[in-house]
Amino acid sequence: MKNITITSRLRALAGIVCALLVMPLAAIGSECPPLQSAPINSHDLASLQSGARTFVNYCLGCHSAGYMRYSRLQDIGLSEQQIKDNLIFTGGKVGDLMLVAMDKKDGKQWFGVTPPDLTVEARARSSSCGSGADWVYSYLRGFYRDSSRPTGWNNVVFENVAMPHALWELNGVQQLKQRQFESENEARAALLSAKSLASLEEQTSMAGGKEVTRYLLKTLEPGSGAKLSKVEYDKTVADLVNYMNFMAEPARLERRSIGIWVLLLLSVLFVLVLLLKWRIWKDVH
Repeated sequence: MKNITITSRLRALAGIVCALLVMPLAAIGSECPPLQSAPINSHDLASLQSGARTFVNYCLGCHSAGYMRYSRLQDIGLSEQQIKDNLIFTGGKVGDLMLVAMDKKDGKQWFGVTPPDLTVEARARSSSCGSGADWVYSYLRGFYRDSSRPTGWNNVVFENVAMPHALWELNGVQQLKQRQFESENEARAALLSAKSLASLEEQTSMAGGKEVTRYLLKTLEPGSGAKLSKVEYDKTVADLVNYMNFMAEPARLERRSIGIWVLLLLSVLFVLVLLLKWRIWKDVH
């Protein structure tokens, strides 16, 4: 009887520990922003080159890539002359770092925060909610017009973001649409059927002395003035994120290639060592 009581207590204690471990994970999952998978292809040189061009034209004006040199763009199929003619506008050299001329103090004064360095942004944003590439891909497609913000823009992935929409001429002016549901099933069905980035928030209020739960669905609707269609803009962002993913670790493909050859070499050595072992033990027996 005593052993049974001890066992029951141990099971109860294990249940409490599991509950304490699961609760924070559930809270983190509920706070995850709406993310969509980024179509990353590290072997698509045309996509990487297009992304590098977009990065230099639209991102490098405010953000630097202080751990990346222009010369590494030769790894994605660009010649030194192509880099000089099409991607360096400051008169610098191919071996220079991809730095921005804007002073950090000026950036903080203009935007409220200093624009971060983007060299490893595609890796730094990785979390339990998804990969960093997924975050950047969704973020760049999640801007909408918000007149209450200092920059006139907001974002469904990063609420109250200080950054303006740098790609708005390509994307157009998206509008935020909000719909409220009393049924969770209807709200989730509408969330699944949404054709754009969407988020679902649970709101609790008091009505008639009772606690009432409603569900707020936020979706984005395309606006006017876009130079690109939705498909074209998504492709442009995908190329940009593909390049940023490469920039975060330029040696990734080379490292994986070396790893494959090392594994093949170890496999051959294993076979040779195994044959040697059989040869030695054959004489012993």
